[in-house]
Amino acid sequence: MKCDLCNKPAVVHEVIIQGGKSTELHLCAEHAIEKGLAVPAQQPLADILPALGGVVKVEGVIGKGQQQARCTACGCTFSEFKKSGSLGCPACYDSFMPMIAHVIERAQAGATAHVGRSPAPSKDAERVQHLRSKLMRELEQAIAAEQYERAAQLRDELKALDAAPQVRDE
Repeated sequence: MKCDLCNKPAVVHEVIIQGGKSTELHLCAEHAIEKGLAVPAQQPLADILPALGGVVKVEGVIGKGQQQARCTACGCTFSEFKKSGSLGCPACYDSFMPMIAHVIERAQAGATAHVGRSPAPSKDAERVQHLRSKLMRELEQAIAAEQYERAAQLRDELKALDAAPQVRDE
């Protein structure tokens, strides 16, 4: 894809929706900077990893056998990962974890798993959760009191509540 303003390759692709109409904008790095848009990093991950701390130090620690460690699923070697900066498949994380764990920990502020954020629950989701909790308590009470018809009715209400599409506040 070419830049809309010149003939260079576009690195920023933006879709603008105004008044129900969508407009696509494709810009090269120079024009994106002029418009004040963020330009994606052009550096491969292998160049960024030393800034996260450790890959440079790791070279002295990693032995020859570990340099040639292979992913069991795709066959990617640790040396290839260091050159390209990208792993071949999800199984590479398991295969190379002993060698890249400290980099992931530093990037994730000490965690070894993704620690991203989840969206805030909507008002409707909170209401549904509260209603579900109430129905569950009533169901437990009905079963304990051996009120099986009431329990069946509550069970059906729970199923209907779970099957209903959730409306999101946006």
